[in-house]
Amino acid sequence: MTRYGGLGWVALIAAFVLMPGVSRAQTSASTELTFAKDIVPILQRSCQVCHRQGEMAPMSLVTYQEVRPWARAIKNKVVNRQMPPWHIDKNIGIQKFKNDTSLSDEEISLVASWVDNGAPRGNPADAPPPVKWPNSSVWQIGEPDLVVQFPAHLVPAEGPDLFGDLYTELDLDEDRYIKAIQTRPVDNASRRVVHHALSYAVDPDEQEMREAGDPDIPAAQFLVEYASGKMSEIYPENAGLLLEAWRKLRVNYHLHSVGEDVDAKIELGMVFHPKGHVPEHIRWSKQLGQHVTDLDIPPGKIVRTDGYVYFHKSARITAFQPHMHALGTYQCLELIYPTKGTPARTDLVSCTHWDYNWHMVYNYADDVAPIIPAGTVAHVISWHDNTEAFRNNPDSKNWTGGGGGGRTIDEMAFAWLGWYDMTNEEYEKELAERDALQEAVVVTNQQQ
Repeated sequence: MTRYGGLGWVALIAAFVLMPGVSRAQTSASTELTFAKDIVPILQRSCQVCHRQGEMAPMSLVTYQEVRPWARAIKNKVVNRQMPPWHIDKNIGIQKFKNDTSLSDEEISLVASWVDNGAPRGNPADAPPPVKWPNSSVWQIGEPDLVVQFPAHLVPAEGPDLFGDLYTELDLDEDRYIKAIQTRPVDNASRRVVHHALSYAVDPDEQEMREAGDPDIPAAQFLVEYASGKMSEIYPENAGLLLEAWRKLRVNYHLHSVGEDVDAKIELGMVFHPKGHVPEHIRWSKQLGQHVTDLDIPPGKIVRTDGYVYFHKSARITAFQPHMHALGTYQCLELIYPTKGTPARTDLVSCTHWDYNWHMVYNYADDVAPIIPAGTVAHVISWHDNTEAFRNNPDSKNWTGGGGGGRTIDEMAFAWLGWYDMTNEEYEKELAERDALQEAVVVTNQQQ
């Protein structure tokens, strides 16, 4: 009796059944594949948002002349699922997400076959019209209802990591519930220096109180975390987070030097529920599952660490975002359910390969988002690689640990989890609905 929908294994079986036929069809048609007809639509949907003039990617992939020299490299990145960035392990756990930018097996096969066939251009008239991209990057949450920009902060060309806070006014005429939220550096230079940025709604006098050393500062309300390459957080339709109009906004930053002076600029975009709408649930986000032992990563070793968090209430987990630094390689989220007997019942919900440049948040589709009973333990399992063979390792001869201040060169191991609490009755009702749907799918497949 699965806790996250029960449809993933059905889809997996179907994929294996269909795969041979798809492969044969693509092989026989490979000579007909062209850039204009077959490849441009894939690039427009999943690549050009970054791979175009003025954006963060190192090359533009808009025209045939721009793409052709990179054909072999594109195939290598696509086949190995390094690009577009989406690091969920396709063989484990949930595979339905609201923000999935990955290519399908069919699209990967098209790209590979096109390259192997000489990367022909084809008839330019077969290509779809060029995308009219806006001047700045497209917001992944859609057009925000409110965009707030924090003051710029100078990061010198050389120096230690910088930690601190920036404040700005909140231009809001009434309280609103957040439906989706995204933090992002404003430009490419800022992206290079922003390690992370944590946004809060705070008391209007917090900055002055901090500067005066006042010990009784009112509690801040956490909104969202950003780290290198992070995508947006999209809440379920029946959940939101209250943003009160009387507050100010604060961003807690971690910046690092990159060899040239940079004015770091950070902005926060939000989509709201309609005015006056109060969602059923409050959606929370916290860093959970911190490693229970000190991070100890000796030279030449691969190390596993484990962290745990206990859920006192029934809940729906809406988002999973791993967090490690340069030596991180892989992280899993396992759910351990409360049972009286042994062994414990568990679900390995999600596993992800790790790339420090892409702190991805995986927003579960509503119909498969894990629902858990009170007493469930979320188990976060992380691996770090301090061997010479690991491509991202700057120096395999040095010991690495957690450090004292969370610097870029230190290591971490935890996950950002998004969730909302459920009553026990809500949990039991939804679990019964999912089990009934799973049984209906099984019966349907048996009858076919």
